[in-house]
Amino acid sequence: MIRALTLGALAFAVAACTTTDPYSGERVPNRTGTGAIAGAVGGAAIGTLAGGNDRRNAIIGAGIGALAGAAVGNYMDRQEAALREQLRNSGVGVTRTAEDEILLNLPSDITFGFNQDTVQSQFLPTIQQVAGTLGQYPSTTVDIIGHADSVGTDEYNQNLSERRAMNVASVLVANGVQRPRVAAYGYGETAPIADNGTPDGRARNRRVEIRLKALQS
Repeated sequence: MIRALTLGALAFAVAACTTTDPYSGERVPNRTGTGAIAGAVGGAAIGTLAGGNDRRNAIIGAGIGALAGAAVGNYMDRQEAALREQLRNSGVGVTRTAEDEILLNLPSDITFGFNQDTVQSQFLPTIQQVAGTLGQYPSTTVDIIGHADSVGTDEYNQNLSERRAMNVASVLVANGVQRPRVAAYGYGETAPIADNGTPDGRARNRRVEIRLKALQS
């Protein structure tokens, strides 16, 4: 099941529960949010705050302008070039998926420790630099999408993908990306890009994506 964790204007605590670690069998905390940002979990969020008029209105209300016509392509061209230059040799993939959309692929092995949801300290500067570039190009929405491989239960992988997405979102917001622009999603193991039957395929499937889409008038 795909779940969206939307970021509101004010941070609030998300109650912690527990889930089972599929590797150790132990009960461990399941934190779907952090103190820096807030998450509202549920299917209703997907069509409203996470991607509908409420989010658009919040972005425009924050003083961020929308793009029109030929300005969209030029704006995204410049943002893509800046990100490619910034992320060269970082291990992060930059893909232009449409005229109005850019996808950043953050592989799990450089972003998180094994079976962990906290961004590794050595990778924090990279995400902080991404936040700086996103701050220079505010007329985009920023969707952070967590993915997992198929090892472990569906529930565990869903929760892990959510926590990883939320923690990347937390770093971006803490480093100046306007909160109304940002939404975090957990896709669990439902959207693989490679064969989960091989170690290499599972490694590719463990990832966080940052999807940047132009805000158009």
